[in-house]
Amino acid sequence: MAKATKKQALGRGLSALLKDTSSNVKDNHDIVGNIIEVALETIQVNPYQPRTYFDEDSLNELATSIRELGVIQPITVRKLGDTYQLVSGERRFRASKLIGNKTIPAYIRTANDQEMLEMALVENIQRKNLDPIEIALSYQRLIDEIQLTQENLSVRVGKKRSTVANYLRLLKLDPILQTGMRDGFISMGHGRALINVSDSNDQLSIYKKILKNKLSVRQTEELVKNLKNNTSHSKSVNKKLPEYIKESILSINKYLDQKIDITINSKGKGKISIPFHSKEDFERIKNLLK
Repeated sequence: MAKATKKQALGRGLSALLKDTSSNVKDNHDIVGNIIEVALETIQVNPYQPRTYFDEDSLNELATSIRELGVIQPITVRKLGDTYQLVSGERRFRASKLIGNKTIPAYIRTANDQEMLEMALVENIQRKNLDPIEIALSYQRLIDEIQLTQENLSVRVGKKRSTVANYLRLLKLDPILQTGMRDGFISMGHGRALINVSDSNDQLSIYKKILKNKLSVRQTEELVKNLKNNTSHSKSVNKKLPEYIKESILSINKYLDQKIDITINSKGKGKISIPFHSKEDFERIKNLLK
């Protein structure tokens, strides 16, 4: 019997160590700074929560864990009259409701709206399963709404300033690329390589090639490097090209879905160079030329 009682206490998680104060919590004026059991029905979600999507499978896994072990880490709430507002821990809150729990251990604190936003954003950033764009957007909100510099922000989130800057630069990418990164089609490494491409159409063109040819980050970096070299070279060469060639370059580029390079000498003889970036890309161009 002693063993069964001990196992049952462990199964209740943090709740086993707390008194259930949910019934008389309204009358308790000394709860700020303490961890107590709070009725789930009295808790409002955080309007400043930066995360809008909660993975259903992950939430079910957490719910199963809470059913077996209880809530290990309390959520954080602030008191609003007779109710509470969630500061952090929405996944634990949602998972607890999912399995029908009536109460949840909560740390009670006071916080103004700005502190609520900052705490929610910082906690959100610390999670390991965030995509790079979600992190970048959270960083940007801290800068815009809390008025933090990149230096102050790096201290708050415990990251190097260069790391923060790299995330923020991702927001300069075309929205389609940002969506691709959020959906896992490309990695942050791909995104960082594409930041060096200033033209949005060029970014999208390379993005299509990454998806079609399953290019690695290294291959993407080479593609970007070649594009920049060809662009720089073409600008100087195109000034010397006859009009009949200039008029045809765009249509050839569009047909091949590739930027070609054309050179011509003083006698009117020239050369067309078509770059490719993988075996699949070469086969694609070869079939087009047939």
